[in-house]
Amino acid sequence: MRACAARLLIGLLLCGAATVHAAESAAAKVERYLAGLSSWSADFDQTIDDSAGKALRSASGHLYLQRPGRFRWDYQKPAEQLVIADGMKLWFYDKDLQQANVRDMDATLANTPATLLSGGAPLGSQFDISELPPAGGLEWFQLVPKHADTDFIGVRVGFAKGELVRMLLADKLNQVTTLKFSSTHRNATLAPDLFSFTPPPGVDVIGNSP
Repeated sequence: MRACAARLLIGLLLCGAATVHAAESAAAKVERYLAGLSSWSADFDQTIDDSAGKALRSASGHLYLQRPGRFRWDYQKPAEQLVIADGMKLWFYDKDLQQANVRDMDATLANTPATLLSGGAPLGSQFDISELPPAGGLEWFQLVPKHADTDFIGVRVGFAKGELVRMLLADKLNQVTTLKFSSTHRNATLAPDLFSFTPPPGVDVIGNSP
């Protein structure tokens, strides 16, 4: 089942799926979900499969999002890692390795699926958006980047009763990342320090730190 799902997703993204509605209508539906969204948090389970559906690795943790431009992926299993965007810089911190990587956000996030959640330019300017037939009790949409300078072929997002619960991302290596969201909270007050990062003493910092 997982192998079929992986091949199907990649096939749809490469060949194009039949749309149920016009792209403008699909884009409007996705934008409607994002309209009025200032913050979001959720537990997540992440799996990465190869093109044959073989599981390569899995992880879980908690996601915090503050629009525009701030988010925190707090990986708790199998290892403690952080991915933090503070609006200007994007940090990757691995506690076990005692190493932190930092990049400029503009260069890192342009034309990537992070644009979907973090806010910025209208989705229609970054992605071709189409509506897919409902499946598994979810309402599905497909987003294909309009520009070639991205690591991803495309993204599928699934909604249940208007809430985002799934993201599937196919990359140029034919790997599929599946994210399952639960315990979601929309527009809750989040502490500002969730989206700031100061490397602990002794941590090696790689990249363009502030």
